[in-house]
Amino acid sequence: MALQLWETAKEAIAAYTGLSPATFFTVLAVLGAVYYVVSGLFGSHDAIFGSAADTHHVQRSSEQMQPLPPPVQLGEIMEEELKQYDGSDPKKPLLMAIKGQIYDVSQSRMFYGPGGPYALFAGKDASRALARMSFEDKDLTGDISGLGPFELEALQDWEYKFMSKYVKVGSIKKEEVPVTNGASNDDSAEKKEGDVATKPVEDGPSESAAVHSAETPSGVDAAKE
Repeated sequence: MALQLWETAKEAIAAYTGLSPATFFTVLAVLGAVYYVVSGLFGSHDAIFGSAADTHHVQRSSEQMQPLPPPVQLGEIMEEELKQYDGSDPKKPLLMAIKGQIYDVSQSRMFYGPGGPYALFAGKDASRALARMSFEDKDLTGDISGLGPFELEALQDWEYKFMSKYVKVGSIKKEEVPVTNGASNDDSAEKKEGDVATKPVEDGPSESAAVHSAETPSGVDAAKE
């Protein structure tokens, strides 16, 4: 049986390839060796470049996982000064304010940093925008006047979240409203009105004296008569 199969195989090799069985198997051996060498070369290439890519990925991951510097307390600063902490400078902390209180949100840079979904809130007091869940420029302010009860409640929830998650590093200094001359003008007007009101009282005695002096000669003349 085995002999018959071998004879059939030799006849098939000679018929389809035109080669003798010995030549055919030699060619097969050579092709196998070439395949082994070539696959080994490509395998080492992938291993080299793969390890390099893995090393680069590990380096980037280690850079991203570097511990954040401790928050720096700023104290009271003007709202204009807060804009420099909007994440545009990676060396500076990422700050944001709610209801005049400034928080360090550097640990959530993927949300509040450049390219993040809430990047426009960074470096600002965005109380009104958070209360209204608005992304319009007109709402990027700390002015919360005119907000409804539900909006104020939403803002309170945001404030509680920031207080529990982030470190408070300062507050926004309120701008001093200059005293106008309106108050002094009002005082002057009130003073003038008071002078006008008291003037008849002051003039009263002199008028009485004039009346008395006018009546006195008449009395003397009557006595002479």
